[in-house]
Amino acid sequence: MMNRDEFLKKSFLLGLTATISGSGLAYAKPGSKPERPFNLNYAPHAGMFENHAGKDILDQISFMHDQGFRSLEDNGMMKRSPEEQTKIGNSLSKLGMNMGVFVVEKGGNSANTLAAGKKEFIDIFLKGCTEAVNVAKRVNAKWVTVVPGDFERNLQIGIQTGHVIEALRRGADILAPHNIIMVLEPLSDSPNLFLRNADQTHLICKAVNSPACKILYDIYHMQRNEGHLIQTMDKCWDEIAYLQIGDNPGRKEPTTGEINYKNVLKHIYNKGYRGVLGMEHGNSIKGKEGELALIKAYREVDAFL
Repeated sequence: MMNRDEFLKKSFLLGLTATISGSGLAYAKPGSKPERPFNLNYAPHAGMFENHAGKDILDQISFMHDQGFRSLEDNGMMKRSPEEQTKIGNSLSKLGMNMGVFVVEKGGNSANTLAAGKKEFIDIFLKGCTEAVNVAKRVNAKWVTVVPGDFERNLQIGIQTGHVIEALRRGADILAPHNIIMVLEPLSDSPNLFLRNADQTHLICKAVNSPACKILYDIYHMQRNEGHLIQTMDKCWDEIAYLQIGDNPGRKEPTTGEINYKNVLKHIYNKGYRGVLGMEHGNSIKGKEGELALIKAYREVDAFL
């Protein structure tokens, strides 16, 4: 016998599916009319809709397009084969979609921190930048994510910052001729990370002084680390080239946490931002119901623009 909690949960999910389907937000079947594009350029990440579209990334891209999304994110793009990367790039181009960020492989993980100033770590980073150029060409990407890594605790913060700036200048020299921008992402995952705040990242971008080195402002991480989202974005706006989304707490879709995404996105839209906003979060509900709930949440916050 189904208990009361199970009954209520099942009833909620059935009602949610019916509501979303009735609103035209269900999976657009082959031959049916796709959903209209969103006002802002949201980018789901690979795997976000695999319950509807399956595990094939090309089918996922087609599903995203049918739901109105016009970009894709894939942090692990560099780990895919060149053949698969080319297929992804061709699919995005055919559908008129953009490639969002992918992570520069070994480009500043915790073990290979640029703050240490060690040649072996810098060489790994520069090799990653060189390889990223080839990947970006295959998928028509303009942005790549770079995280400098952990603090080097035996060095003063000024020395560490100088090491990071010097390494990023060399990376920017590799990327700039190809019109590729590395976007530096301050994170909240661990207090050991060197790059934690927007103002710190703004200073580093100013010091690198290259069009190939800008800020990736992840709203979820910055809410956790410093708050004052709109005010901080305004102060750093001249160096912000890319935005990512995730509600807090939980790092799920907008409307599931404390961030007023209707206000935040309206502010971003009114500032004239029409670049990619990466959907760097999980789904609050599992399965197909969760994927439909995610689409509904984005339609809800996007409707205020």
